[in-house]
Amino acid sequence: MKVTKSEIVISAVKPEQYPDDSLPEFALAGRSNVGKSSFINKIIQRKSLARISSKPGKTQTLNFYIINDILYFVDVPGYGYAKVSKKEREAWGKMIETYITKREQLRAVVLIVDLRHSPTDDDVLMYDFLKHYAIPTIVIATKADKIPKGKWEKHLKVVKETLNMDPDDHLILFSSETGLGREKVWSTLKSYM
Repeated sequence: MKVTKSEIVISAVKPEQYPDDSLPEFALAGRSNVGKSSFINKIIQRKSLARISSKPGKTQTLNFYIINDILYFVDVPGYGYAKVSKKEREAWGKMIETYITKREQLRAVVLIVDLRHSPTDDDVLMYDFLKHYAIPTIVIATKADKIPKGKWEKHLKVVKETLNMDPDDHLILFSSETGLGREKVWSTLKSYM
C-alpha cells in the first residue's frame, strides 16, 4: 500500500479519549525495545512519525496514528521493561487490557517479536492473553536482517513453537532496515478490513 498521509491523532489513556469514528484499528504490541516505532516508520515509509527513543519504556499512552484516512495503528506501551514501577506497569496493563478487550474497532493485534531470540515469557503471556480473548493476532518477527537468510526458517520455527502459535495466525518475517515483509504486512492487514 502506498501511504500518502499519516499522522498521530491522539495519545489516549482512557476510552473516552479514543477517536470516535468507526475506522478499523490495529494495535501494535511488543517488548519495550523490540522496534515498534521502527516498524511503524518502515511500514508507512516515513522517517519519524513514530519517535524512536533511546530509552525503552517511553510510550506510556495508547498512540493513535491515522493512515491514509482509512485505518489506525495504535501503538501500545511496550512490556517487560524493568525501570518502570510495578504500580505504573499495572496501570498500563489495565489501560491495554481495556483497549484490547473492549474496543469494537480493533481488527487484530500485531505482536512484534525479535527473530534473533526466542520469544520472552512476556511475549508468551501477551500471545496467550490475545488467544484467551479470541483476538486475531499477526506475529511480526523483526530484525531479520540481523540473521543469515539460511537460518530464518529455524528461527521462525522457534517463534512458532515458543508461542505455541495458532495455525490460523499469520507469522511474517520483517526488517525495518531493508523493508523485507512490508508488502506482506499490508496485504495481511487488508485481509482484516
